[in-house]
Amino acid sequence: MNKLLSKKEGFTLIELMIVVAIIGILAAIAIPAFINYVKRSKTAEASSNLKTMFQGAASYYEQENWTGGVPAPGAVVAASSHCTIGTTTPDNVPTDAKRIIIWDTETNAAEYQAMNFAPADGLYFAYSLTSLPAASACGNGANDTTLYTFRAQGDLDGDTTLSTFLLEAGSNDDNVLYRAPGIQQISPLE
Repeated sequence: MNKLLSKKEGFTLIELMIVVAIIGILAAIAIPAFINYVKRSKTAEASSNLKTMFQGAASYYEQENWTGGVPAPGAVVAASSHCTIGTTTPDNVPTDAKRIIIWDTETNAAEYQAMNFAPADGLYFAYSLTSLPAASACGNGANDTTLYTFRAQGDLDGDTTLSTFLLEAGSNDDNVLYRAPGIQQISPLE
């Protein structure tokens, strides 16, 4: 009876080492999967914002733009339409941290305003627009297959290798802005 009372139960060193080894193996499998999951969630921002930029540019393309003052009575005037927005270059360099952009102070603030693009949330990506006519122009015709290239670039893990997403747009037979069916991805997860 004395032997039963004095015996203390616990784990042996070998049992503890086996448990630690199993936890290490599970962590080695789970951590890279989690990192890729986080990167994939960050890239959702790029796709969403590129589509928003396209919708803003398409709206601008269709609206009438009037640059003159009040016309003289009886004067025949026409507003310009089918206008493109000029090329934009972001002021910020992509990093692995979210940044809040003050859109009114951006170099190309007027172009971003024309697209009605000014996300208030922090952004992982830097957004730009390349317009085939580099400056804004009106009177664009039908069947122009390369009017715009919308670009999002981000550095998701801070290694200076950039993730790039491209969305291209042109005009169709009806002179309506349309976009490519998908978003081109270059090193999406770096």
